Amino acid sequence: MNNIGNELYNLVSELFPICRSITGNGVRLTLDILKKHIPINIHEVPSGTQVFDWNVPKEWNIKDAYVLDETGTKIIDFKLNNLHLVGYSVPKDNEVDLIELQKHLYSLPESPDAIPYITSYYKENWGFCITDNQRKSLQPGKYRIFIDSSLTNGSLTYGEIILPGKTKKEILISTYICHPSLANNELSGPVVITFITKWLLSIDRKYTYRIIFVPETIGSLTYISKNLYDLKNNVIAGFNVTCIGDNNSYSYLSSRYGNTYADKVVDNIFKFNCPNYTSYSYLERGSDERQYCSPGIDLPVVSVMRTKYGEYPEYHTSLDNLEFISPDGLLGGFNILKKCIEAIEVNDNYKSTYLGEPQLGKRDLYPNTSSKQTRKEVYNMMNFLAYADGSNDLLDISNLINVSIDELIPIIITLKENKLIF
Repeated sequence: MNNIGNELYNLVSELFPICRSITGNGVRLTLDILKKHIPINIHEVPSGTQVFDWNVPKEWNIKDAYVLDETGTKIIDFKLNNLHLVGYSVPKDNEVDLIELQKHLYSLPESPDAIPYITSYYKENWGFCITDNQRKSLQPGKYRIFIDSSLTNGSLTYGEIILPGKTKKEILISTYICHPSLANNELSGPVVITFITKWLLSIDRKYTYRIIFVPETIGSLTYISKNLYDLKNNVIAGFNVTCIGDNNSYSYLSSRYGNTYADKVVDNIFKFNCPNYTSYSYLERGSDERQYCSPGIDLPVVSVMRTKYGEYPEYHTSLDNLEFISPDGLLGGFNILKKCIEAIEVNDNYKSTYLGEPQLGKRDLYPNTSSKQTRKEVYNMMNFLAYADGSNDLLDISNLINVSIDELIPIIITLKENKLIF
């Protein structure tokens, strides 16, 4: 399994230099790389397309951007760090003085060595992001601004995979692909989902899986608007996956009312596998759960994370880099999401075959000699049977008897083999 952690980290490292935005060639290149691992279908939606109250914006692409001082020294260079340029900056090639330049500079006094991540998607603007220490060092004079970008009628790009199961009922897994070089906030989600998809391709699936890689907000809105009927009719649980590669504790953000099947699954899996987790209410939303759970759409979607977006100082800065994540952090994110999916795949309502307590001894299920471990196993089996009345599913019983699903799965197999439950 450690090899998976290294593979996850290596894929993040490969994707990290790419400048992504909500549209453009950076998104396409990212999806092309992921497509080498999983069978993604890539879709293009034309600029201007109406998606509910929004419209798909013009496509933005960037080749180069920098600022020169009076000596011709390149003091800000997009090619050194793509966070230096405000996302969706319009083309520029002119000279400004320091006073004018300062109006278009962004820095973080509270984090003076970090470059912030700033965008201006829906209003034409331009700007550069630098550390606050560098900003304070700028001297009066003339500065040449050069931004080789384009805003054209193009398209929004997203990726989709539908993995059929035995039933048409679906599990939605969503992540976004619209941030530049941000390791945890941007790339941990797509990379973990890529490896979850590889695992799903290898198993016998009960449910159908709808896996999407979309630009945040406008991408999820676009996808929902094109697939609302199928989503409303088929999705029984969904996971928005982001910020899942650091080494800190786990967290999740609930659906709008916190009472969906997805909430129930994550509550159970996190309780038994990462007891120090943090749960956030929908009032603290900020990612694509806003779209999936919005009124009238009302999909059963929660966000699964390690440290929640906005809750760590490196968030949306150059400090969210390859040093902030780790192979172990990514592997942990992969494993916790895998457990959530495994729980859904095995979850069912179980009912005892017999009236009264079944005799386990004649089926060699009650040990002749007793130890602490065998007592626990029998105790858990008897407790499972006590609540297997057809009204409780596996998650309910797990919560009622305070035993993890991992421990209950072999018990269910044994009870089925002995025709004690159905």
